Amino acid sequence: MASIFHFCSFLLICFTCMFTFMGESATAVIFRPSPWALAHATFYGDETASATMGGACGYGNLFQNGYGTDTVALSSRLFNNGYSCGTCYQIKCYQSSACYRNVAFVTVTATNLCPPNWSQASDNGGWCNPPRAHFDMSKPVFMKFAQWKAGIVPVMYRRVPCGRKGGIRFSFQGNGYWLLVYVMNVGGGGDISSMFVKGSRTGWIRMSHNWGASYQAFSTLSGQTLSFRITSYTNKETIYAWNVAPSNWNIGLTYSAKVNFH
Repeated sequence: MASIFHFCSFLLICFTCMFTFMGESATAVIFRPSPWALAHATFYGDETASATMGGACGYGNLFQNGYGTDTVALSSRLFNNGYSCGTCYQIKCYQSSACYRNVAFVTVTATNLCPPNWSQASDNGGWCNPPRAHFDMSKPVFMKFAQWKAGIVPVMYRRVPCGRKGGIRFSFQGNGYWLLVYVMNVGGGGDISSMFVKGSRTGWIRMSHNWGASYQAFSTLSGQTLSFRITSYTNKETIYAWNVAPSNWNIGLTYSAKVNFH
C-alpha cells in the first residue's frame, strides 16, 4: 500500500512539473473584479478614434493589435507609471441626465495616459490632475453610454478581468545589444510587474521597465531562441512563455506565446 501511495505521489509531481514547464503556472490565479468606485469620464478625439492611436502604453495601432476603439487614457493616479497599461475596467455612467439608461456599462482597456493640466483647476478642466481618478475615453466608447455633448459625466468603475483571445504577444524593438519588448494582449489583470528573458545560450536575465507596456534587456541575444518569464502586477502570478521567438528573430516583428493569464 505504501509503495502505491509513493508511486501516485511521484506521478502527481511529474504532471505538475510538466504543466509548469509547458507554460502556465502550476496554480493558476483567476483575476477577480474590484469593488465599484466613483470617478469622472471625458473623451478625446473624434468618432474615428484616430487620436487614440499610439499612446503612452506603446501599443501602436490599436486596431491592428486587437484593442479597437473601446480604450481609455488614465489619469496619473490610475496610470501608475505605466504599470496599469493593459488593465480593463467596467465603467457605468452615474446619476447624470446625459446617461443612456439602457446601457449598464462599457468595458475598456487602458492604452494611454491622461496627463495633468496644471493651468486649469482640478474641478474645471484639469480633470486628470492628481489625485483625481479620471477616465479620458475614446469618443466612440463614450458615446455608447452617454450623450457626447455633455463633455464630462460622473461614473462608477471597477477593474475586471481582461478577456483576450490567444496568448501574450511580444513586439520587438531595439537592436542586437538592446532588446526592447512591448507586451500586448495580456489577459487576467492585464498588467505586468516584472519580466525576464532567456536566450537558448543564457540564463534568465531580468528586464527593466522602460515605460508603458515595454521592458528592456541590455544583452546580446541575437541568434538565440527567446523565452520569457512574466509576473502579473495584480495577482503576482508567474507564467513561462517558452521558445516564443525563434533564433532568427528580428526587430520590428511580433511573436505570440501559447500562454496567457486568466
